[in-house]
Amino acid sequence: MKIKAFLALLLSLCMFLPVLAQTLPAPPPPPQKPADKQKPGDDQDDVVRITTNLVQVDAVVTKDGKPVTDLTADDFEIYEDGRKQTITSFAYISNVPSAPAPQPVPVDKNKPLGPPNPRVTPNEPRRIVAFVVDDLGLSGESMGQVRKQLKKFITEQQQPNDLVAIIRTGGELGVLQQFTNDKRLLMRAMERLRWNGCSRVGMSVFTPVGSEDPTAPYRCGNTYNQTFRALRFILDGMGELPGRKSLVLMSDDMPRETQELRLGGDGPLQRESLSGRSNSGDLGREFDQFGNTIDMSGLLQRIAEKAIRASVVIYSVDTQGLQVLGPTAADNLRGDSRMITHTINDLIASRSRQLWQRREGGDLIARQTGGYQIRNSNSFKIEQIMTDQSGYYLLGYRPGEETFNRRFHHIKAKVKRSGMTLRTRYGFFGVSEEEANRGKRTARDLTNLALASPFAAQDINIDISPFFANDKINGSVVRSFVYLEAKDMTFTPGPEGRQQAAFDLHGVIFGDNGSVVEQRTRGATVSLSQRDYEMAMRNGMQLTFDIPVRKPGAYQVRIAARDRASSKIGSAGQFVVVPNLGDKKLAVSGVILGTGSDAASHDLASPGARRFTPNSEVHFAFMIYNGTNESGALRNLVMQARLMRDDKDVFTGPEVPIRAGANQTDLSRVITSGSLRLPPDLEPGNYYLQVAVAEVGGKKKVVPVVQWADFEIEK
Repeated sequence: MKIKAFLALLLSLCMFLPVLAQTLPAPPPPPQKPADKQKPGDDQDDVVRITTNLVQVDAVVTKDGKPVTDLTADDFEIYEDGRKQTITSFAYISNVPSAPAPQPVPVDKNKPLGPPNPRVTPNEPRRIVAFVVDDLGLSGESMGQVRKQLKKFITEQQQPNDLVAIIRTGGELGVLQQFTNDKRLLMRAMERLRWNGCSRVGMSVFTPVGSEDPTAPYRCGNTYNQTFRALRFILDGMGELPGRKSLVLMSDDMPRETQELRLGGDGPLQRESLSGRSNSGDLGREFDQFGNTIDMSGLLQRIAEKAIRASVVIYSVDTQGLQVLGPTAADNLRGDSRMITHTINDLIASRSRQLWQRREGGDLIARQTGGYQIRNSNSFKIEQIMTDQSGYYLLGYRPGEETFNRRFHHIKAKVKRSGMTLRTRYGFFGVSEEEANRGKRTARDLTNLALASPFAAQDINIDISPFFANDKINGSVVRSFVYLEAKDMTFTPGPEGRQQAAFDLHGVIFGDNGSVVEQRTRGATVSLSQRDYEMAMRNGMQLTFDIPVRKPGAYQVRIAARDRASSKIGSAGQFVVVPNLGDKKLAVSGVILGTGSDAASHDLASPGARRFTPNSEVHFAFMIYNGTNESGALRNLVMQARLMRDDKDVFTGPEVPIRAGANQTDLSRVITSGSLRLPPDLEPGNYYLQVAVAEVGGKKKVVPVVQWADFEIEK
């Protein structure tokens, strides 16, 4: 079957296929499980440990703002409630690779964003950070600056191993599924940031004197409540990730005390207290009719305690930045000179006090969790925060009987050398992790965790190659070629000497802010002859799995396989962009890679293959959408293929004109294919095939439409 004919059949199939299982004649070997790395001291996955045998906390030591990494246990002292403890365990954990990371290349806005970073593996050193954008407490003015600084971080500072999430407190919350090292997904998350009409801060940081805030009538009540609920939810999710994590809270308004007014009931303005708790565990509601100041310290301390248990360090960024406290052109000052002078003095004092009060709560939870606050800075010093996360010390001691008395215990650590600064957790409540555990997770819980976590579950070796496709009848779909390691499955003898295995495939597509866009579950039972069974044991199995997508956007696709007999789970994820075909702009489907059965026929064997050897021929194919002009003729399009590794060109092919085949009557959907001979001297590792489609000879220069396909070279 010719490659184009195969692709036409593949893309024209009914989009909502059930799972189809088949053994491949010679599929690429399944991905190998990474070797476990030795971890110093105690398991670094448990950074903060509070057990009956060990209390272990993390500490960061800096000198002149730079991390200090060469200290020993003799350089430290640690105290619990003022009583010196004997350090029984000690280690320094690095969050950055031993080899210097390549400097990120600034992004040219006139060029498509570069290739995705390598796939996430759990045992590599990395920095894990959640940028929590409190859009419920951000002014429109500050939101613009947040977008600017996050874009700068993604395009210029983010390293390949950094696992990052951008989460809004005012949107639908998902947590684990948002962590990624893929700059494309993070850029789209950043671009979706907008001022929230429910924000407790208006369009400006300060309301101009003599004018009403036009956004005030549209404010939503209970916004502190929602921000705190979001923080708790995010911390719960981050607790599932291994190692030490960081949460960067970006807000204009996170005070310790508030006198916020809200619309209560049918209209009268009332003051809301956030100090109660309902029976369900959510924040309760009480209304103070006497205008008393509301102290939120208890709520903030509970958030800090949750962060400590989850091994999360909080950094707070006062996004108000540098502000002019005196009058500006927006202020309307009236009266004689004496009155205006008095007004200006009051204005400066009032705005100064407001700036200070708004940042107090963020400063509190940062200090209590071992972080710090960035204030009086329009750059937000994100690079400084990331440098602070390059590594940490683990200090452990044996607890006494009084440690688990369900009271708060203060922790203080000291470094003996002069000129150094140490930061660690403020303390912990005297409840052991054994007591705090919620019990054993169910199989459903483990499956959901495997789907959500950026770290693939590896009980079953699984790899996926998803791509976007569309037809006029069924719409858009994400089709995934799924590879399963048959050796990890449980096969039992069946009738007629066949071998059988039963498993479930769970697929989820996550969209903006981690929301679930679509999900599918399929059950499958494979029954293999002895010959096919032996082939599957050697080479694995291939399946196809389809998930419909109703709207265009940038998505994360996650698929988990669960063996019914053993309850083993494996998961994998990829990034997919579904374009908006309704806008009539040029678009390209995902790219399918495959091997050729022979050079003459160009058959596409093993579609979706992601492992090749040097000097082999890689075939690729994709669909071009909206490639016609006003008269319905195919535009003057060219295709160019590039082979890349680590953002460097290995090979760049010539621009090849795109022609529709004789049997392609629908020119709005043109099947395109090509091949590439891999150089014989390629080193093993991860590579990317970039396919760029552009129109030439047009009136204006257009940014090419680009798709990527990643694969691995092995000897």
